[in-house]
Amino acid sequence: MESRANDTAYHRPVLLAECLDALALVPGGRYVDVTFGGGGHSARIVEQLLDGHLYSFDQDDAAEREAAALARPQFTFVRANFRHLAGELAAREALPVDGLLADLGVSSHQFDTAQRGFSTRFDGPLDMRMNPEDASAPTAADVLNDYDEAALHRIFGMYGEVTNARTLAATVVQARRQRSLRTIAELKQAIAPVTPRGKENKYLAQVFQALRIEVNDELAALQEMLTQTAQVLRPGGRLVVMSYHSLEDRLVKNFLAQGKFFGQAEKDLYGRTQLPFEALTRKPVEASAEEIALNSRARSAKLRVGVRTTNPA
Repeated sequence: MESRANDTAYHRPVLLAECLDALALVPGGRYVDVTFGGGGHSARIVEQLLDGHLYSFDQDDAAEREAAALARPQFTFVRANFRHLAGELAAREALPVDGLLADLGVSSHQFDTAQRGFSTRFDGPLDMRMNPEDASAPTAADVLNDYDEAALHRIFGMYGEVTNARTLAATVVQARRQRSLRTIAELKQAIAPVTPRGKENKYLAQVFQALRIEVNDELAALQEMLTQTAQVLRPGGRLVVMSYHSLEDRLVKNFLAQGKFFGQAEKDLYGRTQLPFEALTRKPVEASAEEIALNSRARSAKLRVGVRTTNPA
C-alpha cells in the first residue's frame, strides 16, 4: 500500500514501531485510532489487517481529505471528536474492539499551516480550533478578548503552567483595551514585556498550549474518551496512549493505575480494587535520540500502555 500519510512531512508518526507493538495487532482484529491526524499510524495499522478493520477518528477536514488515500474495505474514517467514541462505534456495530491508539499531539500539518494559528513560528489568525468548520466553538482570539482577567490567569497557570500567569493575564487585559488581539503577531507584541528573555520559544509554547487546550476543551474530552475505553475494549484488549505534556500524561497514568483521574482506586465491600486496566508500562516509553534527531516533536512524547482486565469497570 502506498500513502503519503505513512511518514511524510504531512505527519511523521512518533514512536511508530512502539505503538504497533503495543497494540499487539492480529490480521483479523478490530482497532481504533482516535487521532487520525496525518494518518501515519493508521496507514501502518491497515497494512497489517486482512479481514480485520480500523476505525479512525478526527474532527479536522484536512484529516478527512487525507483519509481518502486509505480507502479500502478494512478502513473507516469517522469525522467526530473522540469524546463521542462509544456512540460512534456502536452506531457502526463495531463493538467491542481489540485495541485503541490515541496520539494526543497536534499533527505536523496543523502546526505548519499558518492559518490554523497553532504555531508560534508564523503570523496568522488566533484560531486554534481542531475543527475550524465549527462556527460555534470559540477561537483563541475569543478567549483572549472576551475572558475576564481571573479566567485568563487560571488558563495560563493551569493549562500552560506559566510561572507569571497572573502578570500575563493582566498584560493581555491591558493590551486589549487598546485594540483587539486577532493575530499571532499582535499577541506576541502585546506580551513581549512579560516574556522572559532567552526563553521566548518555551514561554510562547506554554501560552499557546494553554489557549489550545481551552479552545478545544482538550482535557475534559480526554477524560471522557478514556472513560469510554473501558466500555469499548474487550477483555485483553490494548489501550495505547501517547501524550506530549504533563497534564495529559498525568491523566493517562492515573487512569491506568487507579481507574480514575484523581484520588485512589475505589474498593468493593471486601476491600478489593476493581480496575478496568492493568498498566503494562510502569514508566512511559520515550523516543530514542535517533528518532528525536529526525523528528523534534518526538522529544516530549510519552507512551503508556494498558490491557483491559476482566473486572467490571
